[in-house]
Amino acid sequence: MTERPTAQTIRQARERLSGMIHHTPLVASQSLSSLVGADLRLKPENLQVTGSFKIRGALNKVAAVRQSEPTVQTVVTASSGNHGQAVAWAARHFGLSAHVVVPKTAPAIKVAAARAFGADVEFCGTRSRERLDRARELARINGYVFIPPYDDPAIMSGQGTIGLEILDEWPDVDVVVAPIGGGGLISGIATAIKETRPHVRVIGVEPTGAAKAWQSRRSARRVELPTTESIADGLITLSLGHLTHPIIEQYVDDLVTVSDEEIKEAFWLLLTRTKLVVEPSGAVSVAALLSRRLVLDPKTRVVAVLSGGNVDPAVVSTLSAH
Repeated sequence: MTERPTAQTIRQARERLSGMIHHTPLVASQSLSSLVGADLRLKPENLQVTGSFKIRGALNKVAAVRQSEPTVQTVVTASSGNHGQAVAWAARHFGLSAHVVVPKTAPAIKVAAARAFGADVEFCGTRSRERLDRARELARINGYVFIPPYDDPAIMSGQGTIGLEILDEWPDVDVVVAPIGGGGLISGIATAIKETRPHVRVIGVEPTGAAKAWQSRRSARRVELPTTESIADGLITLSLGHLTHPIIEQYVDDLVTVSDEEIKEAFWLLLTRTKLVVEPSGAVSVAALLSRRLVLDPKTRVVAVLSGGNVDPAVVSTLSAH
């Protein structure tokens, strides 16, 4: 595996994942297309195995670990929720144990799912660095294999299979819009797209309260934010990864930030117009399009990636009240 994903490693990941994950369809919505002012289709990874795109990278990485280290018995990871579920599912699939370190603020539904897939769950702090350091410590002390949440070529290659699926299903696509947390999702998607059809624009979206990619581009360096805050709990990492940052700078054409209010509006429209339950982190791509901050025309063919749907029922009630 190279130090970064390539079109070749992403194609290899697609072959490896065949039969283990869903090829999520592109979903059209005339009402949302009218609202965003473009020909919009949705990529609903909320319908994916474990309820988010994270299973793609987790399975690809755990499969590689199983092949390269056949004696390994336990993998460990740090996660705000979705990655932990995915690693737990992937570990079980390959006959391994999983230990997942989550923040004290992790949504209960995501913790319960990780446990249901067989993982031991440990709570640690509220900041991403705290749980990452703890997971690496456990790997060092106990001989576990650490599965990074995003800053890893195999993880990014797995996520990049989304980009290949989009290009296969809609060869004439003009723009792909995706969320940014640590950057693994958009790095994989952007690599798949730009190394296959470079003319397709890739747009990244962050909450205004966690705009580390936007700040990094503005500062011409990788920025670590002192704090982050947003209802999009899967996107509030303090910084991009050391590996994801240069890929984003090379391949992502534009960056957009959206407020929590705009995310809530996108959640509500997705629920009522398309009947898709999408967590706030997964709704940011639609929020960016609804904001009209991107200059599009009605003929522009746009795909919005809905990254996940593991939203706590209590949060659904709050968002619906909005």
